[in-house]
Amino acid sequence: MPIVNIYLNFNGNCREAFEFYRSVLGGEFSGISTFGEMPPQEGMPPLPEEDRDKIMHISLPVSEETMLMGSDTTTAFGGSVTPGDNFSISITPEGRNEADRLFAALSEGGQVTMPLAEMFWGDYFGSLVDKFSINWMVNCPL
Repeated sequence: MPIVNIYLNFNGNCREAFEFYRSVLGGEFSGISTFGEMPPQEGMPPLPEEDRDKIMHISLPVSEETMLMGSDTTTAFGGSVTPGDNFSISITPEGRNEADRLFAALSEGGQVTMPLAEMFWGDYFGSLVDKFSINWMVNCPL
C-alpha cells in the first residue's frame, strides 16, 4: 500500500515555517537541502544567486507513518505559489510499476507538470495536477 504525505510550498519562507512546525510538533528534520546544493540539470535555467539558500526539500517526521515535507519556489523553477494552492499530495508507491500505474491513472484528464523520470537524488519522481486541480507528486525510491 502506498504512503501518502502532504508537501507544502512557500515563497521563500519555508525554513521559517518548518522551524515553527518543529517547535510545535517536536522532532528533528530527517532531510534538508537548498537549491544551491542541487547539481546542474541539463535544460534547466541558471539558478539566480538570491535562490541559492532557499529550501529545495525539507522533511519533518510527525509520526511513524506521517512526514510533513516542503520547499520554497524560485523564479528559475516556476515562480511563486498562491496561499491555499501551495500544497501537493506526495505518494510513495511500493515499486516502479506501481508508480507508473498511479501516475497514469491520476494524470488522466489532468496535466503532467513533470514526467516520471529518475532524479539526481536517486528516486523515480514525477508531478501532475489531476482533473480536479489537485497537485500530486509520485516519488518512488529506486
